[in-house]
Amino acid sequence: MTEFKGKRILVTGAGKGIGRATALLLAEYGATVVALSRDPKDLETLAAEIGCETYAVDLADPVATREAARAAQPIDLLVNCAGTTTLEPFLDAKVESFQHLYNVNVIAAAVVAQETARNMIERGVKGAIVNVSSLSSWIGFEDHAAYCASKGGLDGLTTVMANELGRKGIRVNAVNPCVTLTPMAVKAWSDPAKADPMLARIPLGRFIEPREVAETIAYLLSDRASMINGVALPVDGGFLVN
Repeated sequence: MTEFKGKRILVTGAGKGIGRATALLLAEYGATVVALSRDPKDLETLAAEIGCETYAVDLADPVATREAARAAQPIDLLVNCAGTTTLEPFLDAKVESFQHLYNVNVIAAAVVAQETARNMIERGVKGAIVNVSSLSSWIGFEDHAAYCASKGGLDGLTTVMANELGRKGIRVNAVNPCVTLTPMAVKAWSDPAKADPMLARIPLGRFIEPREVAETIAYLLSDRASMINGVALPVDGGFLVN
């Protein structure tokens, strides 16, 4: 498939998890992938697989993030996939945890999108942006106060971006996965005592594979989704209907 042939697609958080699966899929679909992530070693192995352009940056640093986003231009399509979490009970949640998660999960997405959208507008490109959020923006999962708050913030940011940038020909949507079987999640959800109650709420009876989220992202980036703007799309096997 060559659906994205000739398109430069920036993927943040491309070194691991959903971001890496998305970078691999988009390359498979013909895109020139520009990968932005924190760990240079992850980027090296990704570049060896798909020959992508890479930028190593700590997305908790908004100044360095802006510099990397500017260096990555020109970009035609953007996937804001970088994210992090800290698990703490609400009563023990640290201000520093909220600040760090907001820096990575919300502010970095805004900064990268600002630089990319400005460049798109200057070039007259009508592109698309997908922000990778989470079901945690709607569900108050235990010990996830800072994470849930940050993903709720990202969904709110997505609606404003869709409103303002849509008028410039740039569509903006979010995807909101449930538990996705990245290597970190496989370890975190390996205990049946923890996993079984969650699985019981998913009508399709299983957790999500990273490529399934990547396929949803690819659809929202594509011209097939040309009138979809401002949605937060659950990728959850029906979790929310149960």
